[in-house]
Amino acid sequence: MTLYGILVLVHVLSAILGMGPGFVMTYIAMKATTMTELKHAYYLRHRLHIFVMIGGTLLLITGLAMGFINRYLFSAGWYVTSLLLFLVALAFGPFVLSPRSRPIKQLLHEHNGEQIPQQYFPLSQRLFFYEHIINIIFLIIIVLMVMKPF
Repeated sequence: MTLYGILVLVHVLSAILGMGPGFVMTYIAMKATTMTELKHAYYLRHRLHIFVMIGGTLLLITGLAMGFINRYLFSAGWYVTSLLLFLVALAFGPFVLSPRSRPIKQLLHEHNGEQIPQQYFPLSQRLFFYEHIINIIFLIIIVLMVMKPF
């Protein structure tokens, strides 16, 4: 197997490792009905996020490495668009998701009792909205990588 073939294999496995858990993270928290379940859901989300970060980092590294091996990729529209969309999704973390998840984390830490407080729901809806946008971006990237339309 060539170096490029190994990079493709690691890239595909990284997509599964990194993007797969990202698609279910929202769903896990949406189904909680008590604070215990909600706290556990956010604990699971945090654990899954580790896979998302590792997979995402490997995706970026292997994707760029494949581009440096085959320089023509940097002139392929699907590759450049995928890379730009990936960087946009990456920037969502610290600039969009983190500020919207901080109040939720604080609420989970401070709230006592089993009933989920009403202020959680609008906070989570805003967070989940942006998580859905990121999921759509990742789906577009996957389609671009598979179809290579331009």
